Amino acid sequence: MDFDITWALLGLPIAFGLGWLASRMDLRQLKFENQQNPKAYFRGLNFLLNEQQDQAIDAFIEAVQHDPDTSELHFALGNLFRRRGEYERAVRVHEHLLSRGDLSQADRDRAQHALALDFLKAGLLDRAEAALLKLEGTAFEQEAHLALLANYERSRDWAQAAQIATKLEQTQPGSFRVRLAHYLCEDAQVQQQAGHTAQAQALFEQALVQAPAAPRAHLALAALLQSTAQHNKAVDVLTNALQASPAATPLIAPMLAASALACGQGAQALALLQASYEAAPCLDVLEAMVSLHAAQGGQASAQARDLYVRHLEKEPSLVAAAKWIAGEKLEHEQFHPQVQRALDQAVKPLTRYRCAACGFEAQQHFWHCPGCQAWDSYPARRVEEL
Repeated sequence: MDFDITWALLGLPIAFGLGWLASRMDLRQLKFENQQNPKAYFRGLNFLLNEQQDQAIDAFIEAVQHDPDTSELHFALGNLFRRRGEYERAVRVHEHLLSRGDLSQADRDRAQHALALDFLKAGLLDRAEAALLKLEGTAFEQEAHLALLANYERSRDWAQAAQIATKLEQTQPGSFRVRLAHYLCEDAQVQQQAGHTAQAQALFEQALVQAPAAPRAHLALAALLQSTAQHNKAVDVLTNALQASPAATPLIAPMLAASALACGQGAQALALLQASYEAAPCLDVLEAMVSLHAAQGGQASAQARDLYVRHLEKEPSLVAAAKWIAGEKLEHEQFHPQVQRALDQAVKPLTRYRCAACGFEAQQHFWHCPGCQAWDSYPARRVEEL
């Protein structure tokens, strides 16, 4: 059968027309998708501005479906999931980003950082640590170090926290020496509780080198020396603490009085505390002075209680008044126990310590607030004197 060229000539226009129609349909589809994607994106932004996170998530999911290769939409969606507490979905979004082969290195580092934040917020500390360690040498390195520091604090891994604080001390503009001293003290207390006194003392001394003006290491080292009956050395450490950190005198005074009495240096300690008290009257210093006066016996012991009256002349204090009344004879002495019990109950809240960051109150002084986890947020003075 001979080939008829007429059919070929007729088929060329038909094929051209079909191709043209197909291209027009593709262009319309592409145009439609391009129109839909910005609309969904802007709807999501509008919902975000109106704090409608659920609707914003729906809009961004729609935008991602239209354009799955857009990394910015994935980042926005992952951050929204994290803010809403849907950490599992946030992790999936950021892990999907990391699995893409076409992602730039900058976006890959950003996704790694976002994934680490997801794990931190979810409380998955081990996975967060692994994700943060992968950010070494990236633009997020310093942020990763700060997050690792908080992570190690939460898990009470003080040795690792000290290593990160050392790195931050070398790279960050601020100083981390006081924080590093705290970590060394925490580690030392763990060693002390385990009975490793020598190792604990060495760590306390390292903390003193790191932050010589910080009071905690002085007090902790003095307490360790007291526990081993090295009261002379404890007095020396506490005397240095008074000079290095005068603001911590209310915490130092009771320990100094106890060690001074134990090693026969009561008169010297009393002179130091009297000078501190005259510069800044304080109840804890006053109590230490009373104990030193009382230990002398005789007239000094009888006059010790007059210190409370002198304090009341300087500052109104319900605590000082209650302590003075406790040793006095009242006109109706038979009612003294009930009155004293009421006063003691009333002054209890005034003898607490209060965190300056979150307001958490406690009967003991904390270096690390159990409420807000802030360091050095407890003033040395009690509530009544704030």
